[in-house]
Amino acid sequence: MAEPFKNLGWDDFRLIKAVADARGLPAAAAAIGVNHSTVFRRLKQIEESLGSALFERHRTGYALTPAGEEMVALANRLDEEITAAARKLAGREPAPSGELRVTTPDSLLIHLLMPMLATFRERYPEVRLDIVLSNQALNLSKRDADVAVRATDHPPENLVGRRVARIAWALYGRAQDFPTPGDVTKDQLDARNWVSLGDTLGALKAVKFVQENVAPERVAYKINSVLGLAEAVEAGLGIGHIPCLIGDSRPSLVRLAPPDDDYAADLWLLTHPDLRHSPRVRAFLDFLAVEIARHRRFIEGEAGHQRDVPLIDPPHEASSARETMT
Repeated sequence: MAEPFKNLGWDDFRLIKAVADARGLPAAAAAIGVNHSTVFRRLKQIEESLGSALFERHRTGYALTPAGEEMVALANRLDEEITAAARKLAGREPAPSGELRVTTPDSLLIHLLMPMLATFRERYPEVRLDIVLSNQALNLSKRDADVAVRATDHPPENLVGRRVARIAWALYGRAQDFPTPGDVTKDQLDARNWVSLGDTLGALKAVKFVQENVAPERVAYKINSVLGLAEAVEAGLGIGHIPCLIGDSRPSLVRLAPPDDDYAADLWLLTHPDLRHSPRVRAFLDFLAVEIARHRRFIEGEAGHQRDVPLIDPPHEASSARETMT
């Protein structure tokens, strides 16, 4: 049995354990931060390599075979030993230092990340941050950036990372125009002008909604970046869909409808597999994952017009964030 194990790595054992814990592929894929198709393909390869089925596929989910139970038990033992070894080696790693290039959209930088980056620099003064503002996915394989902070439901398969929150969107208008926003009717909304992201972002469902449901003459303002949407609504140009983390931070705006999950997007921290063990990359990902988790309810539109935790806080010790890298 030793020969088939030659081609298995720790990530394969983690995948098997994730499928066993979730009893299915979609939840397992979400837990380890990869696509459903990747889990399906790799699980098939593992079973072919071992010459044994590890799971029985039922309508109610994936159930372990006897061979699968042995593999999960081995995965648990490996996890314990790796964790113990990591604790011993943690104190021997060099201190994080050097330049770290981070790419993110301008809206996330301004409305979420900036105070976190300032706190990170206080804690790791030897790390120099080089921020690349871009709404396009840079090539981390060619070192265009070391880390990407992205809102996407389909992260590139060649990257590893963590899904740290889901960015909620809702329809907003000016508070002065809607003193009782809970009583707004469809006819009232139809009579208003709208602001929207531009047609170049037409793949987004919030943009498709405007294209399909709002008369062209009612679309008073378009912009090719999320940055500026809230300002347009505040200025009275029209109503529009805005990320809740932006809209809820402005007392001058009110929600005209609850957050719509169809418009939401996962927030990912991504890096290249070759960089994930770099001390500065690891420190940054761990730090940002913990900080974003503290504001997760606000990002996901559950906190209303206030933050549970101020974004600007004194430095504090970061707790461990769940690792979902593969």
